[in-house]
Amino acid sequence: MKYQVGKTGRVVIARFEDKEDVLGNLCSIAKKENIRAAVVYLVGGMREGKIVVGPEKDAMPPVPVWKELGESHEIVGVGTIFYQGDEPKVHLHGAFGKKDMVKVGCLREKSETFLVLEAIIVEIEGVNALREMDPVSGLMLLKL
Repeated sequence: MKYQVGKTGRVVIARFEDKEDVLGNLCSIAKKENIRAAVVYLVGGMREGKIVVGPEKDAMPPVPVWKELGESHEIVGVGTIFYQGDEPKVHLHGAFGKKDMVKVGCLREKSETFLVLEAIIVEIEGVNALREMDPVSGLMLLKL
């Protein structure tokens, strides 16, 4: 285990409107505000989204299993923002529900708001974490 201790910095509250790009907007805020490390909370609705719901097999490198939302869903999510090179990268897991169906997964690629989505970004100061390619998994993992 590796860890660092930081402290809470600024808190950003954002409202994303219908059809806005959730992941893109989170990255834009982080870049504009120079937020290098943060925790992200999401609550609201998503119209479109592409999520990874696990690997096909428990083997390295993992082969992701993809699911698309394809219609409006309620979402509650939590994630992190850390930089990969010169760009902020969001790693966000969420529960996506519609009627009696619930999908849980890692939101990647497509991420479009349905009606409204609220985001709380809590900056973490005093850490030097970043995302870096892990040669074994082939994933961009957190490096401390």
